[in-house]
Amino acid sequence: MSYSIEDLKHLMARLRDPDTGCPWDTRQTFASIVPHTLEEAYEVADAIERGDYPHLKDELGDLLFQVIFYTRMGQEQGHFDFDSVVDQLVSKLIRRHPHVFPEGTLESEVDPRNRPDEVWIKASWERIKAEERALNPRPEAATASRLDGVARTLPAMARAEKLQKRASNHGFDWPDIEPVFDKLHEEIDELKEAWHAAQAGTGPTDALEDELGDLLFVCVNLARFMKVNPEQALKRTNHKFEARFRAIESRLADEGRDMDDETLAALDAIWQQVKGVENE
Repeated sequence: MSYSIEDLKHLMARLRDPDTGCPWDTRQTFASIVPHTLEEAYEVADAIERGDYPHLKDELGDLLFQVIFYTRMGQEQGHFDFDSVVDQLVSKLIRRHPHVFPEGTLESEVDPRNRPDEVWIKASWERIKAEERALNPRPEAATASRLDGVARTLPAMARAEKLQKRASNHGFDWPDIEPVFDKLHEEIDELKEAWHAAQAGTGPTDALEDELGDLLFVCVNLARFMKVNPEQALKRTNHKFEARFRAIESRLADEGRDMDDETLAALDAIWQQVKGVENE
């Protein structure tokens, strides 16, 4: 027997039944399951990064369950249901892809000989999204902005990249990468000044956070100009650090030594040896 999306919707309704459902599921709210949704999304990303496709199938199911959970609560409260979410999504994607659906219907077809280039497609996509934002401004926005729609709950690095790209699409950007390097050095100097002021007790209490944030924001700008995903770059460095640290632990354990008893100089010497092996 193979279950369908209708079966999943029915299962969710059973779980949320106030009389016969699951006590945990029935007491959940939109806000309470957000952490679970974020966790499931990260687990999907982790399975993809590891190339673990058997587990990816399972993780995608868990992520889909989050969507079903939200839409069931939306239906209970009279906001929306699963079918209306799908209808809105399909309509939006048809509207944003006129190069695939030229007549604005799912059945319409495009002549491959007249297919526009990617520059036109990107410009069209951004124009249509801008029109959608103007027609449906976010409730929290007092006035419409070209930055509307960049979710505040995104991880800070991902949000910085999206804000920068949105601003760049409207002409607010560095002309090339060289002044970004200059800005990086400027922000490092300002961070050092803030640090020394904090140590002397003469600087504002939040200056260090401000200056460090400015430095990280410039680093995201550099990544954007280099066409490097900053999140992926940091993940690579995290992985590299973890592998080297574990190698130090393993080497010390093989020699019957305890890391906590070693000097920093001894640990750094092993670190350099581990790096040397990587580069061979």
